[in-house]
Amino acid sequence: MAKNKTNETESSVTDFINTAENEAKRNDAFELLKIMEQTSGFEPKMWGPSIIGFGSYHYKYASGHEGDAPLAGFSPRTAAISLYLYLPPEEREELLSKLGKHKAAKGCIYVKKLADIDIEILKKMILISIKELQKQYPSN
Repeated sequence: MAKNKTNETESSVTDFINTAENEAKRNDAFELLKIMEQTSGFEPKMWGPSIIGFGSYHYKYASGHEGDAPLAGFSPRTAAISLYLYLPPEEREELLSKLGKHKAAKGCIYVKKLADIDIEILKKMILISIKELQKQYPSN
């Protein structure tokens, strides 16, 4: 079975953000760090080399694959900021329609800059992600 590549590390979140290629991206990343930490109540941790995660849960699929993942997270990537949030299907489209300028894939939401989105909707999405993942994967 393949080993999970994205595990929590002891790397510095601040050092990672400071590697972002431009000042605007770094500033947005530091602002998002504050928003996610305050909203989630969890301390930021690096997951793998490029994801900043908040909280964690342990999952196990029917296939037998299991691992740990952050309850919410983000990465200030070159093209856009990737937001890692779980939104239940019945709420996903409505929340995304209120978020502001973004692109969405199955597991990620991409935003160019924080000024393009509604921060209050983002906070709501962070709380929903945490609540839903904790409900689906309760601690043992």
